[in-house]
Amino acid sequence: MAINQKQLIKDTALIAICAAVLLVQQMAFSFLPNVQLTTLLVVIYAKVLGFKRTSLIVIIHVLAYNILSPFGAVTPIHLPSMFIGWMLIPISLGTFLKKVESPMGLATFGLIFGFVYGWVYIPAQVFFIGSPLIPYLMMDIPFEIVMGITNFLTIYWLYLPLKKAFAEQLDKFEQKEKIDGR
Repeated sequence: MAINQKQLIKDTALIAICAAVLLVQQMAFSFLPNVQLTTLLVVIYAKVLGFKRTSLIVIIHVLAYNILSPFGAVTPIHLPSMFIGWMLIPISLGTFLKKVESPMGLATFGLIFGFVYGWVYIPAQVFFIGSPLIPYLMMDIPFEIVMGITNFLTIYWLYLPLKKAFAEQLDKFEQKEKIDGR
């Protein structure tokens, strides 16, 4: 098997596993509105795996979550909002926040992202669903606060140890082929 084919198979398996981890943890936390580890994990994936692989993980996650969600599928009108919202992490961390590595800097990004993610849904909610803007914003603010605080705390406390563990496992995964001579 050619080296490129082996790498493609390994990347495919890695992307599938990371997307599955995102899906399982989000389903596990689904009974707590806007409490999740998704932001933390996507930040880690973006920092360790880069933009391309993280983008594929996000695409798979959004589609799988919408098919398997315990609350039913998100309306097709909201699917682009969800995709855009989660893609903001790898886009931001791959461009203007590329050099940010500190837990405090990334946690602050996570806090702000909790609000921005909610705001991404405004156009669909107001223009397509017909919700009045101000009441919609007022109702969504508590959920944005919960997501922002959850993002801040999980990134601040867990980013470094989880990134280190993930990078070490990824290194072992990539070194195994070199050691085995395959």
